Amino acid sequence: MFKKYQLKSYNFRLLVLLIITALYGILVINSANPLYTFRQCFGFVLSLAVMIFVSFVDYNFILRYYWVWYFFDILLLILVKVVGKSSHGAKRWLPVFGIQFQPSELSKIILVIVAAKLISMYKDKINDWRFLLILAVILGVPLVLTASQPDLSTTILTFLILFTVIFCAGLSYKIIGLAVLIVVPLMVGSLFYIGNENNNVFFLKDYQRDRIVSFLHPDENDAGVYQQEYAVKAIGSGQLSGKGLDNDDPTSMKNANYIAEAHTDFIFAVIGEELGFVGCVAVVVLLALIVMECIIAAVSAKNLAGKLICCGVAAYIGFQSFINIGVVTHILPNTGLPLPFFSYGISSLLILFSSMGIVLNISLQRNVIKDDEIFAKDFKG
Repeated sequence: MFKKYQLKSYNFRLLVLLIITALYGILVINSANPLYTFRQCFGFVLSLAVMIFVSFVDYNFILRYYWVWYFFDILLLILVKVVGKSSHGAKRWLPVFGIQFQPSELSKIILVIVAAKLISMYKDKINDWRFLLILAVILGVPLVLTASQPDLSTTILTFLILFTVIFCAGLSYKIIGLAVLIVVPLMVGSLFYIGNENNNVFFLKDYQRDRIVSFLHPDENDAGVYQQEYAVKAIGSGQLSGKGLDNDDPTSMKNANYIAEAHTDFIFAVIGEELGFVGCVAVVVLLALIVMECIIAAVSAKNLAGKLICCGVAAYIGFQSFINIGVVTHILPNTGLPLPFFSYGISSLLILFSSMGIVLNISLQRNVIKDDEIFAKDFKG
């Protein structure tokens, strides 16, 4: 389980990045809603401790029990359907020691681990349709359970993460091209179908359809669109340097309670208003640097499974950040996904830091490689 490591190989650069990012998030949460500051601080200390512990656990030990993780994931997703807590028409949370734990968040990293292990075991069959079909069925079961909560946004995000893992394993461009030819027309056709109010959209809940329709036709449907419009106005009002954290400006959109979910899903709007363009750029740069560190760890990992886990975690943070910021700036439909490391949520923070702990361990066991070779290698193992 534990190995003898050389401390000089520890990625302190990534550790410092994560601490700075999380502390930045706490400052903004305190400004958005001080009632959640102490809980987020507690979550940060707990998550940091867990991450450091996980970073010294051999990731190959974790991979060895991939089926245990897989069935544990399915058990949690079934359990949330039976005894989970409902909110806003969805049942996604389990109460654990006073914390609202969301199993679908944990499912992201578990499925990355499962996919990485299976692909590394059968890496020569990555372009075999039979293997891909079996892999799709195995990974698809938790996705279907997540979608049934319902949690369409997390399902789509998890799919994107897993597709990235498979792509980085060396998936043929012919297969990717065929998938694009099938998926893109299907998605476009689905949007037109959903946008027609006369059609019966049986595969979406009413609130999910309302979000998509309000995005496609904002002048005709105002369901949920005001939330994004106010967020955009808040970001614009911050201009270059913002109005300042904890300000008492009477023109503040946050102070007037126009920003819904200010401390969670729409925390980026608070950052834009109170810290301006500079504060927003700082968020993007910090998240981009964390993703880059994951990619560097992937390139220098000593085996394929380690590479794929790092790619999966990079996709996890990158895609979720892009979607959240896209929603807040009104270029994507409202999804309800939090901004990694910044939005309030103890369970989300704990899972993010645990995932980074695995990346740190992979980096700790990396092959020695020169800096100028980092981006010259590929992800084919």
